Amino acid sequence: MIKFEHTIFALPFAFLGASLGALVINGSWPTASHWLWITLAMVGARSAAMALNRVIDAKIDRANPRTKNRAIPAGLISNLETTVFIIVSFALLFYSAFQLNMLAVYLLPIAVFFLVVYSYTKRFTWACHLVLGVTIGIAPLGGWVGATGTLTIDALVLFLAVALWIAGFDIIYATQDANYDKSVHLYSIPSYFGIEKALLIARGIHLLSFISFAGLYVIIPMHWIYLIGVLIAGIIMVYEHSLVKHDDLSKVNVAFFTMNGILSMVMLAFTIGALIL
Repeated sequence: MIKFEHTIFALPFAFLGASLGALVINGSWPTASHWLWITLAMVGARSAAMALNRVIDAKIDRANPRTKNRAIPAGLISNLETTVFIIVSFALLFYSAFQLNMLAVYLLPIAVFFLVVYSYTKRFTWACHLVLGVTIGIAPLGGWVGATGTLTIDALVLFLAVALWIAGFDIIYATQDANYDKSVHLYSIPSYFGIEKALLIARGIHLLSFISFAGLYVIIPMHWIYLIGVLIAGIIMVYEHSLVKHDDLSKVNVAFFTMNGILSMVMLAFTIGALIL
């Protein structure tokens, strides 16, 4: 139900934030304990958020031909079972944060707020994609805070880059439901501005994401190999946009899952490589 494989979007950036933060702030790699509790916190946060989304959107999913076969609308999983799963997932997130440091605990309410509120935003604002970007952009911040107990401008630039990347590809993904969303008065950039303009907006947002990733190299001393990773990420974004046309949305899922999964792993690999070198 929660498509665990989609964790590949956020988890690599949580690891990237942890590695970058630990080396910049502490001059050393994260400890085994950091890796363990950051991973479990991410599992708890994402699982809770996705399950909440499925519960909150169950009625909408049931009426949408594209989503009517999801687990809850199809009767494969009950709301009670999902609620228990959400409670356990949040408990895992809370416990993991307490095992890391107190700043992680103090900032936890902000993360939980966005994890819960995101699912409601498409009911009243086309900026829901930006809210999702902020929500998942918290992943590298969480990694950074979890490994260092600090929050710096470097971490915020990384957060901005990831948040814009997520928002851009969520706009692309939402093009599939543009007509349905408009017919039932749900808000998204594709349903509000039209698919053609939405794809242009997504391109602009991804350009800003690319600039933010490159900007991180300016403020953090890293090996130049990091820039190769940024360049590859930029090429992936361009290719992603080439797959989706306003009059041909047949390759949206390839652009959404495959290409963005590759991008996150590329950025992690080249950042780790740059830090090692």
